[in-house]
Amino acid sequence: MKQPFEQIVAAHGPAVLRVCRAMLGVQDAEDAWSETFVAALRAYPELAADANVEAWLVTIAHRKAIDVGRANTRRPMAVAEPPEPPPVAVDDDQVWAAVRDLPDRQREAVAYHWFAGLPYAEIAVITGGNADAVRRAAADGLKTLRRVYGATPTTKGARS
Repeated sequence: MKQPFEQIVAAHGPAVLRVCRAMLGVQDAEDAWSETFVAALRAYPELAADANVEAWLVTIAHRKAIDVGRANTRRPMAVAEPPEPPPVAVDDDQVWAAVRDLPDRQREAVAYHWFAGLPYAEIAVITGGNADAVRRAAADGLKTLRRVYGATPTTKGARS
């Protein structure tokens, strides 16, 4: 028997938000998170009772993050003057930006493994690759983050 949808949101909402933040940054993550759960609510009645709900939600979040990112690239931004360069110190916003600036495959692998805690095999299903390629992309992404920012994303949910 399937859980009530409210329990699904409570159990998996934080992981989905971390994925959205890694994919889009803090500013747009909540929009993608909301769109993820609206779409999931509509599709939930058709979901098989034995489905991996977390992987299903991360797949939806992945697609919604892409949609939000595409929509943002189409919006013009008018500014009077260029903004001042950011300070050199690394803070949470800079870490999220650093993750967002990784190449797509690396960003997805880091987001899904380190922030959502999904195993490499499930990430491969979501992204259309294989587990070894996902593992390599995650390692390369972390190497870049360590080299450039001296930081590694940390979360309690990561597993191999």
